[in-house]
Amino acid sequence: MNAILRQALSAAVVFAALTVAAHTAAAHHGYALFDTSNQKTVTGTVKEFVWMNPHTWVWLNVPNGQGGVDAFGFEGMSPNFLGRRGWTRKTLQPGDQITVTFFPFKNPSSKGGAFLSAKRPNGEELKMFLGDPDADR
Repeated sequence: MNAILRQALSAAVVFAALTVAAHTAAAHHGYALFDTSNQKTVTGTVKEFVWMNPHTWVWLNVPNGQGGVDAFGFEGMSPNFLGRRGWTRKTLQPGDQITVTFFPFKNPSSKGGAFLSAKRPNGEELKMFLGDPDADR
């Protein structure tokens, strides 16, 4: 194989690898799992706030109307992203009562979704995004 053909083949391989990497990164930060045309709210008690990369999670115990509770999981943005908006690992504590607004999972049997905001009983609002979720990332 001559040198020009080898260089062209090498360039094509590098281009293909970069294209796949970019597509994978974009897919990771997408909302494909969530129904972004539908916002829901639930009220419950914080079970756990996971402050860990690549995404934070809020686990909420929500009364189910049958005398028990259902665990809802809400995926949030990274600690770095939230830290720049004033959040800390102690913003939500186990036992906190909050009402969460979220994009639900597309799978109807999954409880939870993409965390958008929360409201405390005193009216304080905790926002994941400062504006439009698509524009604020």
